[in-house]
Amino acid sequence: MSQPRRPRRSPLRKAGIAIVVIAALAVGWHFWHKRGQTAEGGYRTETVQRGDIRVAISSTGTLSAITTVTVGSQISGQVTQVLADYNSPVKKGQVLAVIDPSTYEAQIRQGEAQIASARAQLAQAQATLRNATLDYQRKSDLGRQQLVAQSDVDQARAAMEQAQAQVNSAQAAIRQQTASTQTTRVNLERTVIRSPVDGVVLTRKIEPGQTVAASLQAPELFTIAEDLSKMKIELAVDESDIGQVKVGQAVSFTADAFPDRRFRGTVEQVRLAATTNNNVVTYPVVVTVDNSDGTLLPGLTVNAEIEVSKRTGVLKLANAALRFKPSDGSPLAALQPQAPGQGGPGAGGNGMADGLRAAAAGLGLNAQQQAAFDETLAQMQKRQAERAAQFRQQAAQSPQQGGNRLFGGGGMRMGGGGGGPDASMQAQIRARMRERINQQFAAFRASLSEDQRAKWDAAVDAQLNAKRVSVYRLAKGGKPELVNIRLGASDGSATEVMGDIREGDQIISGERAAGAP
Repeated sequence: MSQPRRPRRSPLRKAGIAIVVIAALAVGWHFWHKRGQTAEGGYRTETVQRGDIRVAISSTGTLSAITTVTVGSQISGQVTQVLADYNSPVKKGQVLAVIDPSTYEAQIRQGEAQIASARAQLAQAQATLRNATLDYQRKSDLGRQQLVAQSDVDQARAAMEQAQAQVNSAQAAIRQQTASTQTTRVNLERTVIRSPVDGVVLTRKIEPGQTVAASLQAPELFTIAEDLSKMKIELAVDESDIGQVKVGQAVSFTADAFPDRRFRGTVEQVRLAATTNNNVVTYPVVVTVDNSDGTLLPGLTVNAEIEVSKRTGVLKLANAALRFKPSDGSPLAALQPQAPGQGGPGAGGNGMADGLRAAAAGLGLNAQQQAAFDETLAQMQKRQAERAAQFRQQAAQSPQQGGNRLFGGGGMRMGGGGGGPDASMQAQIRARMRERINQQFAAFRASLSEDQRAKWDAAVDAQLNAKRVSVYRLAKGGKPELVNIRLGASDGSATEVMGDIREGDQIISGERAAGAP
């Protein structure tokens, strides 16, 4: 009796089973690998990258002409002609308006008549003086011969002196009337309103036939912008940012009238006259703008950014890694900073050598100055290497003592826990470092020009005053280590970092909870 045949499995079914088994193995391996990674080092990290850092301060302001002149009237009268309108280009001395001159012309004719009358009175007084003088001379001669009484001589002298006084009075009247007429002539000239500068008329506040009254103050007739090819912006910068603003810094801004275009300017002046509004203190910052193409208009509101600093091709790190603080009981909290020279390339001096090299690169050194700098820097790095070897030896003999001597008992951390040196100790350390650098680079600094020396000193101060923090880096094999770095410029999301750090380093920015993916 024959047995029934078993149904044959199709090739497709076998393939499906194999795929399911392979997928299950892959998923299992993935979770096992993920679990192993989490168990070995459950950290979130940020990568040290090389790029640009641009620090800018935002503010708003209004465009205006660099020089705006208000043209008024010093006399009263009726405006007979207006010869300039809005947007009219004008030249210095060009007639803008005319006030009715008839009143002043009549006053001049009256003054000329009074001068003529005063001159006639002077001629009469001079004739009287001549007659009185002759009479006095005759009586004086007769008096010496005792032919006339002395009283007659005295009377003749008095008459002569009275005649002289009348001459002087007539002469003074002529001068007075001449001055009065000259004043009227000046007012007559003022009936013609002229432009005091070359520029463009921004506003016109008069019409023909309008009466101008200038009894108490000069009424404003025109407003003229002297030169619209160069304009200015007055920005209100907050007191917390004003310390970073310097003359000569670059400014970029936009205007709502031209949304697709970005304009450039330069900080011209940081004014000291602070303004307080709702307990907010701001300082005016004047920015000059090139408007040679005439695009920008006076009165436009602009949104500006003052470029405080720009660092190109520097190492930068996301701020999340700088804010990281290990949890209580975390093994990271027990880590001690490494001694200089143990962290790989770039270690030693917290990047001071790199910072000084970058500062020297911006000085435009000649061959002799560059050679002096390179030699001094090499000697400094040699001494740093010798000190680092001593620190490593001390740390090997007594790790806690070595770390405390080198980093002041735990280093300085930004949100990383542990207390760093107080302010006075930091100031002393910076003072000693500044003195040491000045001694080492004294010959190089003496070879610099005054401008180069100022830039060098500023760069050294920036290096010494830079904030120092400690971060947690994942070394090879995923082992965390605490390293000390120096911070530079920050744009709010990333910060320039220098010192015992290099591109591609993984810096811990957080800890994953146990069992978290």
